[in-house]
Amino acid sequence: MLILSKQQILDKFDADAITLLLKEGFIAYSQQQVQMPPVQHLLFGQANGDCCIKSGYLQGDSQFVVKVSGGFYDNPAQGLSSNQGLMMAFSALTGEPQAILLDEGWLTALRTALAGRIAAELCAPKHINAIGIIGTGMQARLHLMYLKSVVACRQLWVWGRSETALEEFRQYAENEGFEVNTTLNAAELARHCQVIITTTPSREPILQAVDIQPGTHITAVGADGVGKHELSPELIAKADKILLDSWAQCTEFGEISQAFQQGLLTAHTLTEIGSVLAQGISFRENDQQITLADLTGLGIQDVQIVKGILA
Repeated sequence: MLILSKQQILDKFDADAITLLLKEGFIAYSQQQVQMPPVQHLLFGQANGDCCIKSGYLQGDSQFVVKVSGGFYDNPAQGLSSNQGLMMAFSALTGEPQAILLDEGWLTALRTALAGRIAAELCAPKHINAIGIIGTGMQARLHLMYLKSVVACRQLWVWGRSETALEEFRQYAENEGFEVNTTLNAAELARHCQVIITTTPSREPILQAVDIQPGTHITAVGADGVGKHELSPELIAKADKILLDSWAQCTEFGEISQAFQQGLLTAHTLTEIGSVLAQGISFRENDQQITLADLTGLGIQDVQIVKGILA
């Protein structure tokens, strides 16, 4: 059985090749060619942490994947990464373990950021004066890095909860070639930005409906479990078009779940990324629309990124 360390995994990582695999996975999922059991969620209130267990199998593949991914949000104060975890590949013919990928949560973060890049390809408006990032952690950094290949704009606004975290993010983003403004006021960020990425584990809305201007695209990735929300239900309802990685997951525990369960989205069409990719079209129809992509993270993404590492 193959055992790969985090560094060995990162050495094998090819963002462009894996992006293509992720697109194939999204399409296969929406075409019901994927087995993907419900996500298991564990909460650890005493440690400000959570863990999810995801698995998946693409019809015809020779292997299936099980992923354990933890988020422990007080870890950085102890000098540890907030993301933890590993992925395991098994033979779909014999059930034998084939590989353990000791990625420490990196593969989850990377495939989420690449899904954000795909969402931006489908939804970002043509004219962007500034990009907004909600959050200052690893996910925020990776989303910004992979957005660079899709969006030419290099004006950036960043929201965080502390001046120290914002200053650290400023240094990172400036090294990536961005001109950076930082703020503790999310509404101020929203006034300036046409593409906004929300990357926090917040359980209270950070952005409100009144904050969002016509023509804005929002990719929301923080709500991956019940109770997590970065956007108010009224903001969700304000969106003209809503893109989902999974109708089932997003309506149960994604960013849109509160608005959906409150009956605020009865007039909306909820479209999966795989369906749009299969058609080969842009999701956005004009630059005045408010678009939202809700990314809860799919087991098929783990299947596809493991496939890319082991290729």
